[in-house]
Amino acid sequence: MAAASTGYRSAREAADGIDGIDDAEGEKPGVQGASRAFALLLVVTGAAGLLAAWVITIDKFKLLEDPDFTPGCSLNPVVSCGNIMKSAQASVFGFPNPMLGLAAYSVVVAIGVGLLAGARYRGWFWLGLNAGTLFGVGFCTWLQYQSLYSINSLCLWCSLAWVATILMFWYVTAHTVRTGVLPAPAALRGFLAEFTWVLPVLHIGIIGMLILARWWDFWTS
Repeated sequence: MAAASTGYRSAREAADGIDGIDDAEGEKPGVQGASRAFALLLVVTGAAGLLAAWVITIDKFKLLEDPDFTPGCSLNPVVSCGNIMKSAQASVFGFPNPMLGLAAYSVVVAIGVGLLAGARYRGWFWLGLNAGTLFGVGFCTWLQYQSLYSINSLCLWCSLAWVATILMFWYVTAHTVRTGVLPAPAALRGFLAEFTWVLPVLHIGIIGMLILARWWDFWTS
């Protein structure tokens, strides 16, 4: 019996891959925790996004008070946060976009801290978090397109929020797939267990190449 129990735990740990789920003794069925590394990733990416949203919000209020105010990250004609903040796309829902970030990234930080403290969440909670990060990365993708091809400016703080959102989306998705919360083929689960980092690196790399190509003449002049 002891050998069978040990074999079962080894199989679970292998299935969980790098996520390293630790099942608490007596844990309720359907409740899932996460590794310390994953929890820290949520805290760090959430905090990075929260910082970016906070700075942009403060600068937006200053810009509303003084139309001639120049944000500190407006460095040149391309890297110009001011152009982004003055655009219609900066208030899609009728209020400054970063105010949405203040709420969303705070939730991510709170979830990460909860996991560090040993919290366990049900499948529907993980799916909700995955859906939220999917919305976030989709919204960021739209903003990236608007920034590059409509507003024709780049915001460094926005870029930080983009990177944070991309990282949290791919790692949350990998977590839900590896743990079986999000059904997926065994091959995909195995890939995400070993090579989760490939997806966010590829995603961020593509965006970086688009930015480089969009203003190639400016960067090389």
